[in-house]
Amino acid sequence: MKRHLLSVTPHTNLHGIPHTYITNSHKPLSLFSIHPPPPPPLQLNTQTNIPSPKMIMIMTIFLCFSTAFISLVSCSGLDSNLGVGVNWGTMTSHQLPPEKVVAMMRANGFKKVKLFEAEKRIMEALIGSEIEVMVGIPNFMYVAVGNEPFLRAYNATYLQITLPALKNVQNALNRAGYGSKIKATVPLNADIYESPESNPVPSAGDFRLDIKDATIEIVEFLYSNDAPFTVNIYPFLSLYGNPYFPMDFAFFDGSNRPLKDGNYLYTNVFDANYDTLVASLTKAGYPDMKIIVGEIGWPTDGDIHANVKFAKRFNQGVINHVMGSKGTPVRIGPLEIYLFSLLDENKKSIAPGSFETHWGIFEYNGKPKYQLDLTGSKRNKGLAPVLGVRYMSRKWCVLNPRVKELNGLAKEIDYACSLSDCTSLGYGSSCNHLTLAGNASFAFNMYYQLNDQSDWACEFSGLGIVTREDPSVGECRFPVTIAYGTLVVPVRRKVLKVLLGVLEGCIVFLLLVS
Repeated sequence: MKRHLLSVTPHTNLHGIPHTYITNSHKPLSLFSIHPPPPPPLQLNTQTNIPSPKMIMIMTIFLCFSTAFISLVSCSGLDSNLGVGVNWGTMTSHQLPPEKVVAMMRANGFKKVKLFEAEKRIMEALIGSEIEVMVGIPNFMYVAVGNEPFLRAYNATYLQITLPALKNVQNALNRAGYGSKIKATVPLNADIYESPESNPVPSAGDFRLDIKDATIEIVEFLYSNDAPFTVNIYPFLSLYGNPYFPMDFAFFDGSNRPLKDGNYLYTNVFDANYDTLVASLTKAGYPDMKIIVGEIGWPTDGDIHANVKFAKRFNQGVINHVMGSKGTPVRIGPLEIYLFSLLDENKKSIAPGSFETHWGIFEYNGKPKYQLDLTGSKRNKGLAPVLGVRYMSRKWCVLNPRVKELNGLAKEIDYACSLSDCTSLGYGSSCNHLTLAGNASFAFNMYYQLNDQSDWACEFSGLGIVTREDPSVGECRFPVTIAYGTLVVPVRRKVLKVLLGVLEGCIVFLLLVS
């Protein structure tokens, strides 16, 4: 029987630094974690914020109704083929039409997708696509179990509520009759396990002492329900957070200084990190625990190491590694990963770093940033873009070259960047080489496009002016925003409306009789 996976995760997504270990010529290095400031503690009630059996029934019928009546969406199956999926986040000011994104995914051969919430328009677009789905429960509706809830930065805020929330969700699924088909899991960050500085090798790995008991309780519950352990691993963040980290160890195409651990040899940090988790699970008594890498990727801007060249090198490397089905030195065999991420998201928090808005394999408008072969056959294959994207007029807001008095310019730049995405101007980023006038123009334009090219959005106390001449310079691109009208896209298939109407009727009936 095919089973499905329900990820207990919120809409927001902050990354932590993967915690694994290597040795270089200087000294043993603990790849310590650097995390964003913790968000304000949520006021939670693990009972009242958990979906009731009725609500679970409504949600699961909508997600996985195929077992009895119609195929609304193919959910991510634990028994499905392993391999490469992709995360699809929607924290952007101007979303592409979901059905166009799904068409692009199908054209490129994506078979699995991980969503951070069950957004209706996206779920509708996935109907009949044969793309398997892992879907998250958004914390503002059902359960407030943070994505990566055991990050050091959270100071144990979610330590006592994560497992009760997980149990409530899974038990509600069980009571609704979907427990054998849909599984709840909690994505955890790789900083929950570590190896001691005295022996920084994967085989010495164990769960972090301050959260060990709570983590093992979660592992026990997941294992008892035949659910996977989901972990987010980011080699980029190891490089970002540690100036001594050997760069080539972050990639998959060889290492000048491999890490030796007994009879095992590690040439990349992903394998070392993964096997550190395997060692931790083994010490806890679960050596055969199924593992899913819920997030892994490389950003293309916002940091000196975040660029298209490195992103292509890493993502193609991890795809080839996974599709080769060799596994890791300890865990031999097929792996399952979800690339992070499908599209850039300009509304994400940049507290972890300016790279946070640039994780996409595709740009905000659905254009691929680089060539990528998703089959792992080592062909230099291009990616198909999202087709039929509508843009606003080809015009930009820039610094008025005729203005000579620039005393208030810094204030206006700060204002524009505080409300829009200026991360490309940072050190080592794609627009870091611009002049002062170029910086101002970039900031002005980002604010202008964010506000749909409104006239008032290019005032800046008289410093801004609208131009129809593209001000882009080299790799520094000044974007034109997607037409706002693409946010509201009617579903074209009349039969879909009929089926959804029938589905809504079934839900009402279930509410009345239950």
